[in-house]
Amino acid sequence: MVAQAKGLDRKQWIAAAIFAVIALYMAKVVPSIEIAWVSGLLLFTIYLFAFEVVGVDVAATTVMVLLGLTSLLAPVMGLAQGLVDTQHLFDGFSSNAVISIIAVMIIGAGLDKTGIMSRVASFILKVGGSGEARIIPIISSTVGVISSFMQNVGAAALFLPVVSRISARSGLPMSRLLMPMGFCAILGGTITMVGSSPLILLNDLILTSNQALPAEQQMTTWSLFSVTPVGLALVATGIIYFVLAGRFVLPASGNESSTSGSDPMKYFQDVYGINYSLSELVVPDTSPLVGKRLDDVETKYRVRVIASKRLGEETRVGPGTLARTTEIQRGMVLGLVADPCDLDHFIEKYALKQRQGLRSFAEALAPTKAGIAEVVIPPGSSLIGKSARDVWMRKSYGLAMVGLHRNGKTLHEGDEIRNTPFQAGDTLVVHTAWDALTRIEKDRNFVLVTTEYPHEELRPQKIGYALLFFSVALGLVLFTDLRLSVALLTGAIGMVLCGVLSIEEAYEAVSWKTVFLLASLIPLGLAVETTGTAKWIAEQVLEVVGQMPTWVIQAAVALLSTFFTLVMSNVGATVLLVPLAVNIAIGADADPAVFALTVAIATSNSFLIPTHQVNALIMGPGGYRVPDFMRAGGIMTLLFLVVMMLMMNVVF
Repeated sequence: MVAQAKGLDRKQWIAAAIFAVIALYMAKVVPSIEIAWVSGLLLFTIYLFAFEVVGVDVAATTVMVLLGLTSLLAPVMGLAQGLVDTQHLFDGFSSNAVISIIAVMIIGAGLDKTGIMSRVASFILKVGGSGEARIIPIISSTVGVISSFMQNVGAAALFLPVVSRISARSGLPMSRLLMPMGFCAILGGTITMVGSSPLILLNDLILTSNQALPAEQQMTTWSLFSVTPVGLALVATGIIYFVLAGRFVLPASGNESSTSGSDPMKYFQDVYGINYSLSELVVPDTSPLVGKRLDDVETKYRVRVIASKRLGEETRVGPGTLARTTEIQRGMVLGLVADPCDLDHFIEKYALKQRQGLRSFAEALAPTKAGIAEVVIPPGSSLIGKSARDVWMRKSYGLAMVGLHRNGKTLHEGDEIRNTPFQAGDTLVVHTAWDALTRIEKDRNFVLVTTEYPHEELRPQKIGYALLFFSVALGLVLFTDLRLSVALLTGAIGMVLCGVLSIEEAYEAVSWKTVFLLASLIPLGLAVETTGTAKWIAEQVLEVVGQMPTWVIQAAVALLSTFFTLVMSNVGATVLLVPLAVNIAIGADADPAVFALTVAIATSNSFLIPTHQVNALIMGPGGYRVPDFMRAGGIMTLLFLVVMMLMMNVVF
């Protein structure tokens, strides 16, 4: 480990030396000392992000503090004043973007709390199965379409709990799913003229530019679906890219956060050495099992029925809803816990049909809802001397006993464990729903051994309020001119006031790492703009390509927009570069409206580092590091530029 750390330090020192040389060179060629200092801070920020010297949120906060200190050190640095007015240094924490992100995190948590996101996840799993190659296109295309009509960060935040649920049930790491979802949320913002802030601003910027242009050079504004062919091509490119190259560029991080519970059978297998598994069986009309009761077959064939569903009826998920007198009927679907050998014998005996994986019970028996647990019968328990059959353990307590551990020996189904009187110190191995286990935890007849399980309290009774305030927020975003943050906070606070979430749960839903990352970078973008650094960089680049063919100049504009959107807000980059792009197009005898649109679309090409709001949002839950974005985002950046240029030249 020491050697590895030394190797990493050596790389960091070499990189730091390279950046220092670049900074010294720039200091000689820049037109002012302010631009030199800001350029140096830009290089320093990129260095911190690229080599992860500290966490990205710590790096961003450090740069913000350094910008604030320039007011104190201005005389020493040769500045007339600080690079950023300290009165506005913390404006990022109250910015529209940051408040919007906080609001959508709360809204997403509220929807998840009612179980809506769980149902969406179940539908996607039902359609796409559990394979990465099918799930990624479904999630990514859905988010891409949604983000074409609402802010991409909002679409990504709303689907974050959905991806978490899918990860828990499919076994796929969140790091394999979140990045395709996030990238396609960004790409989806290019499908319509209301999909991203730069495209929303574009027509206003065009009208402003027209005021300084003669009548014959004035531009017409773009309609809602003018960019749709380009946007659809970009989303399709993103999906195809991750389907074909995902296994090479997507990390399989072990650091992602997830709502997944433990595997319902894993603990049982590891501790007790029995290969139990969950299975789903269908009872045909001609099966001899029809008409029998659970009590007739469970002990004899060493199987445990924990769920049932009849055609046209709701799923009955035990153990609490099932009793030993439950009668098996034609067409019934049974959820079983059994050893594979015992299961095969049971299927053969009664001519049952086994399904591949869970379908009817995928939601109810998901690791987030149910699993294996251990409870102990303590001295003084009223259950001592009674058997599981005596107290109707399954119906009364919601516990389906599959094992009993006593004096170093474990008894299983077939050993008459349900007729064995309990003794003090007996350990019961049970399959149960987690909400039933929460109740057992408060029952003095049991001592709960399993404490690490999902204590999830869903509030399906609040689904109406959640949908109402989500619809209100979405309606305000789409059909009013109300500021995005105000519109989204309306939905968020509505959910809190109506009890969908408590205020403590709302606070917990916010990723404060994301908040500090974005809020701390906003002053750097302000410094890049106000000191003239952005304009100077743009002029230097365009001076090189000014006499080249039109498509080369357009590509340079797109590349310049891509660079600026990595180090400042996409809105700021658009406002800065559209007037420059219009003037360049006129000088090159090209269509200025197309060049302006090039800027507005290219400012969505933000995949290389996690400075975009969506990338910052998924970084924590996905357990991503900056190199992960650089690896996957570097290729996506190039694909974006190529596809955008091809489509724009074909369409326009």
